[in-house]
Amino acid sequence: MAAVVPVPVVGDGPMGLMEALRETLKNAIIVDGVTRGLRESVKRLDKREALLCVLAESTDEKNILKLVEALCREHGINLIKIDDAKKLGEWTGLCKIDKEGQARKVVRCSCAVIHAFGTESQALDIINDHFKHSVAAEA
Repeated sequence: MAAVVPVPVVGDGPMGLMEALRETLKNAIIVDGVTRGLRESVKRLDKREALLCVLAESTDEKNILKLVEALCREHGINLIKIDDAKKLGEWTGLCKIDKEGQARKVVRCSCAVIHAFGTESQALDIINDHFKHSVAAEA
């Protein structure tokens, strides 16, 4: 008989990888553990200070993708790709929040690096489990 693994529930349903990433970024921003932008992110990756890298695939320059992927692979840093740079900009706080709580004037962010997670949370556990399963699948 297969073991039943409980799925963490947030709000209406189970927390997916992107919701977990958003929550983890929010916790890391609180402790000033997020580096935004390509130049600063590459510095952190090169110094091996990064714990997790988030890369937007919607960048105009494809060499950015190759550079960040190569640095993450070389230094053994986990990498998560998301589809939209504006979404990453909103998640990393590069926007204004209006009275209704909606994000306005969102700035695009091609790359963000987490170098301090802050508090341990279910979201961080989901991300760690994702990488454990992806490494097990490759082996």
